[in-house]
Amino acid sequence: MAKIKDNRTDQTLCPVARAETVVGDRWTVLVLRELFARSHRFEEIQAQTGGTPQMITARLKKLEADGLVTRRVYNKRPLRHEYHLTEKGTAFFPVLMALRAWGETWCKSPKEGRAMTYTHLVCGKPAGLGPVCESCGEPVRREDMVGERTPKYQKERDARWDTFKASR
Repeated sequence: MAKIKDNRTDQTLCPVARAETVVGDRWTVLVLRELFARSHRFEEIQAQTGGTPQMITARLKKLEADGLVTRRVYNKRPLRHEYHLTEKGTAFFPVLMALRAWGETWCKSPKEGRAMTYTHLVCGKPAGLGPVCESCGEPVRREDMVGERTPKYQKERDARWDTFKASR
C-alpha cells in the first residue's frame, strides 16, 4: 500500500477508512445529529453538543469542505450563517439511525426508554429502530418519518440550552 500522507486515507480502497476521515469523530457526528434535528444555527449546535466554539467551527468547516453542509446567511450585520445539510449530508441519515438503534439497544437500560419516537408517515404507525418500519415492514426514509422527542429527552435538551444561555 502507498504511504499515507497528511493522515488521509484517500489512497486506500477501503470505504470505511475513507468515510471515517469525514465523519469519524464524536463531535462531527453530534453536529450532524443536530443538523438532522433541524438545529441550523451555530449557538444551537454548540449548546446541544457541548463543544467549544473552536471545535464546532472546525467540524462545520470540514463538513462544508467535504460537501455535507452548506452555509446560508441569515443576518448581514453582524454576519451570521445557518448550516444546512446538502444531498450528501442527508445521505448520512441511515448511518445516524443505525447509531441511534445500536445506542438504544446496547448503551442504555430499557428502563430509561427511548429518547425519540418516530412515526412512519407511510403507514401512520411507529417506525421502531430498524431500517424498515416495525409496523409495516417498508424501508424508512427521512422524508417519510416524523420524530418526536420524549418529554424526558426534551427536558434534557431544554436544560442544556438554559445552561448554555446562562453561561453567555
